[in-house]
Amino acid sequence: MKVLGIDIGGSALKGAPVDVRSGQLTEERFKVETPKILTPEAMAGVVKQIADHFKWKGRIGVGFPGVVQGPLTMTSSNLHKKFIGLNTEKIFSAATGCPVSLVNDADAAGIAEMTFGAGRGFSGAVLLLTLGTGVGSALFYRGVLYPNSELGHLPIRGRSAERFISSAARKRRGLGWKAWGTELGSYLRTLEMLLSPELIIIGGGVSAKSEKFFKYAKCRAPKVPAAAYNAAGIVGAALWAVEQNRYSHSRTAAG
Repeated sequence: MKVLGIDIGGSALKGAPVDVRSGQLTEERFKVETPKILTPEAMAGVVKQIADHFKWKGRIGVGFPGVVQGPLTMTSSNLHKKFIGLNTEKIFSAATGCPVSLVNDADAAGIAEMTFGAGRGFSGAVLLLTLGTGVGSALFYRGVLYPNSELGHLPIRGRSAERFISSAARKRRGLGWKAWGTELGSYLRTLEMLLSPELIIIGGGVSAKSEKFFKYAKCRAPKVPAAAYNAAGIVGAALWAVEQNRYSHSRTAAG
């Protein structure tokens, strides 16, 4: 079974068909750069562009960088403010002509890692962080997701943590791996005080360079790099779409 997964980032959208039984991309990722902040209508056009690239006619899962509640996007820190409170599923579905399921982008990455990646088979409390343009988070206990944790917006020095410890912030601030890793470790220890995770998974493109900063990011819980790297958001969005389809069918049958 294949589903088109799309991951919306702060500077690009990436998508690919996913074999949801194996978690593998069945075609090469297609990426569209978005250097400017797009309105919801313009973003829907890019989602359509990705669907059209693959000549897609089936279900689509989309990871969105903000709080997602059902078909609605409730926050939009790094995207256009018109997304706040919007029925984004409806707009994306209308643009593509396909059924669309939305999920928080970090939750999507976490779903992929818990199903096929670094968290597979782990039954304890898991915290996943995606370090990219911003900082996303996903929480799991015994494989069950607690959605929309958004721990990247935990206040540090009066501002969102992602302003200091995202991968983009490291480059913007001109920090070396040691200085940035040390700050990341302080952030992780704060999260440990709040949540006591038994495993921490670090995702985002920077996770491929974990050997450069893991030794400086000191915390109590074991930490591991994500296994899927940048594909996790795409895979998890596709898996979410399948789960939501099953859920809607079960509710229909029950009703």
